[in-house]
Amino acid sequence: MSKRVCGIKKFLLLFVIFAIVATATTFLIMFITKTGVFRIPGKVIYDESLNEGEISKLQSIFTKEVDLDKDVTISATETLEKPDLKTGEFLLNIYVPVTDFYSTETSIDSAEYFIDGKIKHCNCGVTWKEFDDLNFSETLLAIDGKYYLDTLSEGAAYRYITFKSEAYDKEIAPLVEGVYTKTFPEKDEILTFAQTGVTALSRGMDTKLRQVGMDATYFAKNIGEYLSSFDLTHTSNESSFASGTWTRKICSEPSFINTLTAIGLDIVELTGNHNNDCGYDAARDTASKYLELGMKIVGGGRNAEEAAQPLKIEQKGTNITMLAYNQSTGGATYGSLPGANQYYESDAAARIAAAKAKGDFVIVDVQYYECNNYDTTYENTACDYANSSAGDQVGLFRHLIDLGADVVVGTAAHQPQTFELYGNGVIYYGLGNLFFDQIWWPGTTRSLILSHYFYNGKLLQTKIVPTVYDGSMQTKLMDEETAKWYLERLAKVRPS
Repeated sequence: MSKRVCGIKKFLLLFVIFAIVATATTFLIMFITKTGVFRIPGKVIYDESLNEGEISKLQSIFTKEVDLDKDVTISATETLEKPDLKTGEFLLNIYVPVTDFYSTETSIDSAEYFIDGKIKHCNCGVTWKEFDDLNFSETLLAIDGKYYLDTLSEGAAYRYITFKSEAYDKEIAPLVEGVYTKTFPEKDEILTFAQTGVTALSRGMDTKLRQVGMDATYFAKNIGEYLSSFDLTHTSNESSFASGTWTRKICSEPSFINTLTAIGLDIVELTGNHNNDCGYDAARDTASKYLELGMKIVGGGRNAEEAAQPLKIEQKGTNITMLAYNQSTGGATYGSLPGANQYYESDAAARIAAAKAKGDFVIVDVQYYECNNYDTTYENTACDYANSSAGDQVGLFRHLIDLGADVVVGTAAHQPQTFELYGNGVIYYGLGNLFFDQIWWPGTTRSLILSHYFYNGKLLQTKIVPTVYDGSMQTKLMDEETAKWYLERLAKVRPS
């Protein structure tokens, strides 16, 4: 055999040996690294903490076409503490406890309704609802005394999802970060609005003012901080400012403006029938004073045109149109004279329709006939009822809801009246006295504050907060036990 042939055979043998070694080395590397023919695709592991709906959504993301190199484990966690979401963690839902609209319950015990890190669902009058589905037709409950809409950090259960993978940044993040969120509702997105009842800083209050050294903030000492905490605070003030000592007329000594600023007043309703008691000049000057202080007026004004204007509220992503009328108690404005905005069916219908066409939330306040069944010796419940005074109050207020109003409020009642869900809205027939000198009758010393909470143009809740005053004429929040008794009393006599 020639040397040339032997060289070729030797070369071929070495080549074969090299190829075998190289191939074996490649397969060994693939075996060790689980690549190539030995590659094991990454798995999606769904933890038992996930529910069917969550798994279904995840399966629409991690389809058969998604080829993972590394396993991903997905789980869900529920907690009463607002989570500080880390890499791979996203918010699924915020759950809040609710109960019947007419319930007087205010709070639940977390130890009873949140067990072993999970929400307890039960047929017990308490339902856990997603925050986005919260609406005013049910009552939001606090958890251990923490009311979610006040804190936005406590008073709710948080459910969040966690993705764990060695290749999270490369493989998982591009799939899920556009689907899930880390965003929570913020306080600058919640519009809080307190509506209160009758204010008439006059008569006996004028006497008390002089007894306390003309310090008008005296009357707001126990309620001012609470009312000032709202973005917007409203009252229906029936008394214009005028110098002099007033013992019978509904007129206010000018320093009483400090009572109003002490509660952080933003909106003054002028539908009352007494704003002209001190004369037209005083009524005009008083309206001008409110405007100079940056307050808004509604339902009355220095002339008929001003009085008829709706109040437009555009704050924190919420648009509200507020209308206010004097239906029948007198004091209406005509032409260039100051006074209250008289109710006309055609005007209300047109303005409500125009506001709804723009997508506004509509609140209509009505100065209606007053109930005068006062009694000094026992709890007279006659005025608790709607229709407890002249006319068809129930019919009118419900009609305004039928026209498209979302909330209708009676602002003439000196004693709080009942309330009801009706149609697509809610009616509060009378709010009672926030500030006045009527200390002789139990009913007239009380009022209801409507604490509205709006989010993205939607009314999430109205918390009814009762107040009371005594001979000191210093309005304060009613204690919890008495408030429950009183609200239950009012709810029981709602219209059928």
